[in-house]
Amino acid sequence: VQLQASGGGLVQAGGSLRLSCAASGSIFSINAVGWYRQAPGKRRELVATFTSGGSTNYADSVKGRFTISRDFAKNTVYLQMNSLKPGDTAVYYCNVRLLIVSGGPTLGYWGQGTQVTVSS
Repeated sequence: VQLQASGGGLVQAGGSLRLSCAASGSIFSINAVGWYRQAPGKRRELVATFTSGGSTNYADSVKGRFTISRDFAKNTVYLQMNSLKPGDTAVYYCNVRLLIVSGGPTLGYWGQGTQVTVSS
């Protein structure tokens, strides 16, 4: 299983970016998906999650500005980021929890990370 993240870049404050994370390989089903971020010198933190039940959860700092979504057919998860702030600057990682086989264990995978830089 591989996760390919893309969409990061440099943007001015107030701008928007859309991150994508595509899962490929031997996948039976994808359960929860999420985005995390890690700024220099800080711990990795949760940004948004999308559970298997269809519910979403956001960090307080991004509520109302970021939207997580997924395309089940493409095994892809997205993070639409609007009204970006310099404090959003970080490396963003996608996380996918999935089954390789029916009835098997749920496995967690991380994408390689994509840099988001917001200038003031």
